[in-house]
Order: sequence, then structure tokens, then C-alpha cells
Amino acid sequence: MNDRPYHHGSLRTTLLDEAERTLREHGLEALSLRDLARQAGVSHAAPRRHFADRQALLDALAEAGFVRLDDEMRKTIDRTGQDYEARLQAVAAGYVRFATRDAALLELMFGAKNAKDVEPPDTLRAAAERVFTAFGDLIGQGQRAGVLPPGDPERLRLLLLATLQGIAALVTSGRVQPGQVDPLIADAIALFTHRQR
Repeated sequence: MNDRPYHHGSLRTTLLDEAERTLREHGLEALSLRDLARQAGVSHAAPRRHFADRQALLDALAEAGFVRLDDEMRKTIDRTGQDYEARLQAVAAGYVRFATRDAALLELMFGAKNAKDVEPPDTLRAAAERVFTAFGDLIGQGQRAGVLPPGDPERLRLLLLATLQGIAALVTSGRVQPGQVDPLIADAIALFTHRQR
């Protein structure tokens, strides 16, 4: 007999927090609604009030990741003031920190957004779009200021993201040591802004 309670004050938030911890510590395959219910101390049926199935949980987790990344990027931009290169450098460093701290979450975020067989929920798509729009706005500002090269801003945005993602992948694989990260990011930004270091 299951004597665990069905209701929980903030069950959705608790489940997402537990899911993120499980993802970080044990990987995507370890995520299940039943295990999350046990970790949250509720009945195995309780999570279904918030997530119809495992995919709904994964979509919500990816959405939360995009929201957090967007929030971190915008706070970074606000803190760095008007100097464009300082903003670009800070956002790039923040992205790499997020990608290395939460590599499995970032993989889930991009996998969920780009899944070919299933259309992601509108809320997930909107959260992802806010992040990409913020990057696009930053690229556009640099081009208008003459700091970044002219041309297709979408290609430049993708190239910047690919560069940052590559640096993060090298860190998480152990090929780049933590002390090398900031100089690599600075070199990448110097290449994008046509400066020689």
C-alpha cells in the first residue's frame, strides 16, 4: 500500500528541480516520472497532474533551461553597460559557463527544440526563440556599430553559437582545462571583432 501523499505544495517546481538534478548527475536515461515521484515523496500518480508523460516533463525541463539561460544572458548584458565588446565577451563567457555547468540540460534543450518527429510545445518554442533573439540582437548591435563584420546576421549568430558550443564541448570532454576557457573565449571574440590580440 502506498501511503505517500498525492498532493504537494509546489510539486511541479519540485519535480523540475529533481529532474534537473537527476539529469546532471545521472543523465537523460535515468529520468522517469515514477522515480521523480519517489524522490519528491509523493504517490507515483501525482506527477501526471503536471506532466502527461515523460516527454512532457522533458519539454518542461528544456523550457526551464531556455528561460534560465535567457535570464542569465539579459542580466549579464545589463551589468556590463554600454561597451559592446565587453557585453559580447560577458555573454559568451556566460553561455560557456552555462553549457559546461549544465551540459546534459543544454543537450536536452537543443534536442527538444530541433526534434524532427515531434512538434515542441509553443511555450518551449517561445522560450528558445527568446534566447536566439537575444543573440541575434547582440549580433545586430555589433554590426551596426561596425564592431562585427557586415553580412548575414543569422550566419554570424550561428557561427558564434557554434564556436561557443565547441569551446564548451572541449571543456566538458576534458580537452580544455578550466584556466584555458577565458583566453579561448577572448580569442574567439577577437576573431569575430577583427581584432588581433
